[in-house]
Amino acid sequence: MFPTSRPVVLLPYQPGWVAEYEAMAQRIRALAGPAVVRIDHIGSTAVPGLSAKDVIDLQLTVADLAAVADLTQPLWQAGFRQAEAFQYDEFHYLPAADVEQRKLYMREPAGERRTHIHIREAGRFNARYALLFRDYLRANDRARAEYALAKHRAATLFPNSIDGYLFLKEPVFHLIYEAASLWADKVGWQLPADFQ
Repeated sequence: MFPTSRPVVLLPYQPGWVAEYEAMAQRIRALAGPAVVRIDHIGSTAVPGLSAKDVIDLQLTVADLAAVADLTQPLWQAGFRQAEAFQYDEFHYLPAADVEQRKLYMREPAGERRTHIHIREAGRFNARYALLFRDYLRANDRARAEYALAKHRAATLFPNSIDGYLFLKEPVFHLIYEAASLWADKVGWQLPADFQ
């Protein structure tokens, strides 16, 4: 069903991921300046104690995704690789190609440590989703442990197919987000004010 692709390798949480994120965020901030509203460490490497693939995920929040050349142009000139068109996060309960799911995607310059750069628009569902998901897992030991178990089982079933691994993980994302939304209402969670 899923073709063989790159191997799925999960590492125990590495404290050095924070410093790697910070170095990349500073580099991007220096290149892009005020074109980026905020830079956040997202994904599993942003959750202490959670095993993860050795990929740093950053979310760059911009005011207007349609007018983002001031951000992408200097990154592209510095060697960062850029997808040519908008991509869409997959939330099956939103219409396909909905602006709430729209993003630009970039990667690290060739030969550098693997980094996924998700450029999303301020106030959109997908930008909030990434930060709430991260903060909920940081705050909830049991949810974090169960998510780690789901990831390890997906990697066991699909050790050589990232597509298969992600196929199993996607519904888990959405279940966790539903719990995170309830948690956010209960504790009064707000978008973090600083870069994390």
